[in-house]
Amino acid sequence: MAPPNKLTLPLTPICLLVYLWCFGVFMTLALGSKARHFKWEVDYMYATPDCLENVVMGINGQFPGPTIKARAGDTVVVHLTNKLHTEGVVIHWHGIRQFGTPWADGTASISQCAINPGETFVYRFKVDKAGTYFYHGHYGMQRSAGLYGLLIVDVEEGKKESFHYDGEFNLLLSDWWHKGAHEQEVDLSSNPMRWIGEPQSLLINGRGQYNCTLAPAHNSNGSSLPVCKFRGNEQCAPNILHVEPNKTYRLRVASTTALASLNLAIGNHKMVMVEADGNYLQPFSVNDFDIYSGETYSVIFRTDQNLSNNYWISVGVRGREPKTPQGLAILHYKSTTSSKLPNLPPPKTPQWNDYTRSKSFANKILAFSGSPRPPTNYTRRIFLLNTQNRINGYTRWAINNVSLNLPSTPYLGSIKHGLTSAFDQKSPPETFVNTYDITMPPSNPNATYGNGVYKLEFGKTIDVILQNANALNANVSEIHPWHLHGHDFWILGYGEGKFSKKDEKKLNLQNPPLRNTVVIFPYGWTALRFVTDNPGVWAFHCHIEPHLHMGMGVIFASGVHLVGKIPEEALSCGLTGKLLRSNNHN
Repeated sequence: MAPPNKLTLPLTPICLLVYLWCFGVFMTLALGSKARHFKWEVDYMYATPDCLENVVMGINGQFPGPTIKARAGDTVVVHLTNKLHTEGVVIHWHGIRQFGTPWADGTASISQCAINPGETFVYRFKVDKAGTYFYHGHYGMQRSAGLYGLLIVDVEEGKKESFHYDGEFNLLLSDWWHKGAHEQEVDLSSNPMRWIGEPQSLLINGRGQYNCTLAPAHNSNGSSLPVCKFRGNEQCAPNILHVEPNKTYRLRVASTTALASLNLAIGNHKMVMVEADGNYLQPFSVNDFDIYSGETYSVIFRTDQNLSNNYWISVGVRGREPKTPQGLAILHYKSTTSSKLPNLPPPKTPQWNDYTRSKSFANKILAFSGSPRPPTNYTRRIFLLNTQNRINGYTRWAINNVSLNLPSTPYLGSIKHGLTSAFDQKSPPETFVNTYDITMPPSNPNATYGNGVYKLEFGKTIDVILQNANALNANVSEIHPWHLHGHDFWILGYGEGKFSKKDEKKLNLQNPPLRNTVVIFPYGWTALRFVTDNPGVWAFHCHIEPHLHMGMGVIFASGVHLVGKIPEEALSCGLTGKLLRSNNHN
């Protein structure tokens, strides 16, 4: 997280970004930084995430994967070996902008080739900004299979946060199906499509409880009732957060769910929002908060409740009719025993379709005073209509009626080396017809496959208007959390219906939050602004795993000619692989 900027220099937004980057480099040199090395092996393993044994993807025999901890300015080096026998793998470092290392972004067919079975790829990148991040698989639906973990970046040595706390905890939220990811991929690619359905359980740090009556297992005096024995396996027992009374704690929360939008609450404890996606917020108090797939938050809470009680931490489904029980953890006051179940039931999750409440929360998220402001004007504006469509009878998700179908050659290498036959050179559509009725199923549901790129001029200001619409079935418009790689963006605002000129005056240019993931609400729009200050090729997509798998994403490219030498191992497939082999042979 960049420290709050209290300077009032008359700098343009571009100059300000350059100034902050140079200042960060200077401070890194002055205070010193470290290279943090990790050797990882990715493989399938057996685990019991929700008390039912299943196959998951793990790293070094761990599920979820190991937590990486570093300080801003450090270099993270991960030697990743693919121990899978029949499929490739990549890992995306979610929220890390990869300045100068776009090939380390970890996106198959975009920034690199998939790492083949038995091969090792070295991810080397700088974590330039403190904050709460995570990593996950970005090949097929491997995130659904459990390939994820936390990445925590503390402030530089000798610096302090803008808020005080006595200790901290990390919560990684995910959802879990008993049907494997490969079978889910087949279901989604079938004609007719077989929807994956709602998850069987919600996991907190990889633990959930399926078909277990733990939550109601309390009585008036709070004594434990032996109704949930976790089938003798502590792997699925609720996480316990051990706290001292009358202390202040930071709770870092990241959501890597494949589908579910969630709401988190701590029984009887208020929370103060202080960070989102690695950026400071204007603090505000909440009893609970929504978190969408791809988002991260930090909240501060005080352990000022009854010292003889423990309290539930609960997460429940929002935005979809919930058919999945709450995920649970326990806040344990050390003044009492950890085996004592809370004497109050878990906090009740808000009504799943109370979007008024969700929008109210989203609109309270504002940038900390002194944070960089967006440029006043934009250079280019792109409208992205989120639609569900059909192609040759197959159900697909599409943007402006184009469903993303990734090429076999990574974009970064093919653009860098001028391989124009590697992907469609025609730019995707930048808007949709004015007569499109977003409140009804598409009158013409047919779409096309495409793998074209939005080529953006380097150093310019880009606006994106995400426009939601009705899906194929009547009266259905879903939540879509969108994630941008390689950049943070300013969220200028949300609105109802179709974006029009009258909505311009609603945009917030004074204190919009900087984020890397944002939600678009049903039948609404979300306006973003970002500066193309990071050379590379970057994915921008819905973070719901099955939606991305079915084509819901676009590709931005900017300043690729400024990218340095790309490691050969990132380009060993497709046309770039042939080019490298030819050059080496000659």
